[in-house]
Amino acid sequence: MAFLENAGRYTPSLVRYAVGIVFLLIGIMQFSSPESWIGYLAEGFSIPFGISLTQAMTGIGAFNALVGLLLIIGLITRIAAALAVLHLIGVIASIGYNDISIRDFGLLLAALSVFLNGTDSLCLEKAWKRQ
Repeated sequence: MAFLENAGRYTPSLVRYAVGIVFLLIGIMQFSSPESWIGYLAEGFSIPFGISLTQAMTGIGAFNALVGLLLIIGLITRIAAALAVLHLIGVIASIGYNDISIRDFGLLLAALSVFLNGTDSLCLEKAWKRQ
């Protein structure tokens, strides 16, 4: 059981990687095929300033990919996690209660865990601070 006790110290890193990978992959898919994601928006959802839904989804995809990348490498970890939390709150609020929002709620709790933990032992920013 000593292995499990030692392995527990990597749990924050594992959660950070998981949230980062999900955000990165979803961001890449949204960026590369924004039209297929518009159907997930609530009926009547509109974007101000004359921006089309396709343009907005492309921007959201770039945002998600950037947040995911920052979480994976562990750079400005707490800020990236806060952005993920705020984004997921907005997503859940806009799509309402359904099977997708339940999944997003689980992701929200994981992102909140990363935010509350901050940098972990495998974050790039922690390695830079040691130097």
